[in-house]
Amino acid sequence: MSKKEVFRNEDALLDINDRPTLPHWLLLSIQHLFTMFGATVLVPLLIGLNPSIALFCSGVGTIVYLLCTKAKIPAYLGSSFAFIMTMQVLMKNYGYPAVGQGAIAAGLVYVIVSLIVGKFGSSWVDKLLPPVVVGPIIIVIGLSLATTAANDAMMNNSNYDLKFFGVAIFTLLITIIFNIFLRGFPSMIPVLLGIIGGYILAVIVGIVDFTAMVEAKWFTLPSFDVMFVNYDFKWYPAAILGMAPIALVTMTEHMGHIMVLNKLTKRNFFKDPGLNRTLLGDGLSSVIAGFAGGPPTTSYGENIGVLAMSKVHSVWVIGGAAFFAIVFSFCGKVSALIQSIPNPVIGGISFLLFGMIASNGLQILVDNKVNYSLKRNLVITSVILVVGVGGTYLQLGNFQLTSIALATVFGIVLNLVLPKYAFSER
Repeated sequence: MSKKEVFRNEDALLDINDRPTLPHWLLLSIQHLFTMFGATVLVPLLIGLNPSIALFCSGVGTIVYLLCTKAKIPAYLGSSFAFIMTMQVLMKNYGYPAVGQGAIAAGLVYVIVSLIVGKFGSSWVDKLLPPVVVGPIIIVIGLSLATTAANDAMMNNSNYDLKFFGVAIFTLLITIIFNIFLRGFPSMIPVLLGIIGGYILAVIVGIVDFTAMVEAKWFTLPSFDVMFVNYDFKWYPAAILGMAPIALVTMTEHMGHIMVLNKLTKRNFFKDPGLNRTLLGDGLSSVIAGFAGGPPTTSYGENIGVLAMSKVHSVWVIGGAAFFAIVFSFCGKVSALIQSIPNPVIGGISFLLFGMIASNGLQILVDNKVNYSLKRNLVITSVILVVGVGGTYLQLGNFQLTSIALATVFGIVLNLVLPKYAFSER
């Protein structure tokens, strides 16, 4: 390949730099917006923040991320779940200024680490994360979300609901049909079509509440809690010390998502545009969110699942989703409409999206011919899977090492300490 030639992933219907036509661009971006919307607004609702601000911050943060990564990585950033427990405590004891300072501190940790990586390089990533570690971690990223998908599909206010389950299965089945049998442009939007079909059935069976949409105004200005403007400045050491260390944990999930994207797009984003740029984009996004009144942000597995299913990897589509997130944060009725999508519809879609993430982990193991007749590989994979999928976590005060992060740490340590050739074939 000559220097002038640009690599293109032939498996993708739209590769990273491909720009869709305007109508297609609109629908593909809306598909990503619908997919991430529920989780992004759920985090602020659980904490007591303004959901519209979180939606706005996710859009702005994604655009900042695209700029920092030279528009080379198709990743969408939404509200991070990793900080929920700490933010709930901070909101109860101190209010938003503390949460904002914590979000800024967490983002600055990313920025500092990005500068270190930029100085000393990221060649260590390949040594710490070989296929026998990467594959199982990606499987864990997908399967760790399985319980969330199942609960969305079955549970109505903590009670099993057969009607919910029926809507979820219907949504799953029609999405599978759309994904396999549609051709041309419709084959790129199976998730959007599945959500629409599931939503229609949900309306028919009476599980959609239109109250919020009827009462919402067309134009609403989010009440931004701007740091240093809405509040008299005061330091909150508990917030900084409570949230900054968690950023070191979410970095492992960040790298896990980059691994998945590497596999999907047949590229190495750790080298180009570089891990330092991906960390910088993620960190600046959280810093901006902290100043504006939103929660810290992170890349979203749901949107990676959409990339895997639709085979549309265009950063133009991701940028479009970010643009619409910003616009819809000011449009009360549209936000309320998307929020009215019931959990079983999201659950049915998630069965497929999260499973596809896990399947990409399996494919890494297959493509790299990881030999499981070697006990070393078997031990590493076994520990990662059980710790990660089982939901094991480490709790030290307000600091929590999540199951994905803990599984990643175990995988890295075992890969470093277990002798390469000490374990003979079974």
